[in-house]
Amino acid sequence: MNNLKILCVLLSACIIFLIIKLNMKPKETVITDNTAESTIDIIHKRKSVRSYTDKKVSQEDLLKLVKAGMAAPTAVNKQPWAFIAIDNREVLDQLAEGLPYAKMLKKATAAIVVCGDTDKALEGWEEIFWVQDCSAATQNILLAAESIGLGAVWTAAYPAEDRMQTVIDILNLPKHIIPLNVIPIGYPKGEQKPKNKWKEENIHWQKW
Repeated sequence: MNNLKILCVLLSACIIFLIIKLNMKPKETVITDNTAESTIDIIHKRKSVRSYTDKKVSQEDLLKLVKAGMAAPTAVNKQPWAFIAIDNREVLDQLAEGLPYAKMLKKATAAIVVCGDTDKALEGWEEIFWVQDCSAATQNILLAAESIGLGAVWTAAYPAEDRMQTVIDILNLPKHIIPLNVIPIGYPKGEQKPKNKWKEENIHWQKW
């Protein structure tokens, strides 16, 4: 009889517990100060990395970087961009040979080319907003690379006609795709340090 009473008490407790759990509201996700500090920290740690080990960057990590790029702000949400992820040694070497300021591609194991897609851009004089949108996407990629232990550097194509044409020819880009830059990516070799670019004289409060 005592065993039966104990069993009934345990079953009752389990039922009460389940009722409480089912009626509980899910907790809201709260962004803590630590998260904010981590984001600021990544921003200030970002640096231009031009020297890499021979460790290969995975396609999974390249996909993470491109997804970060696509999370950037964009005028009227046009998203006038296209991304070319490269981990083929031959293609990286061709770009290194053709681009005067991207010789580090010889050592990088990957790259992302950020392009503007004029078919998706705004019309008229507003078409040029693709440059701002793709620049914001590029910065996201650079910060994302820093956050996962990769090194990267922005090497410009647009608006230099010769560099743009080199990228267009090597990657067989259609006419409506304009290469903004080539971002060599790899695992950093050595100890690169970020530059402190804070200058108090560059901030103005309320008016000039």
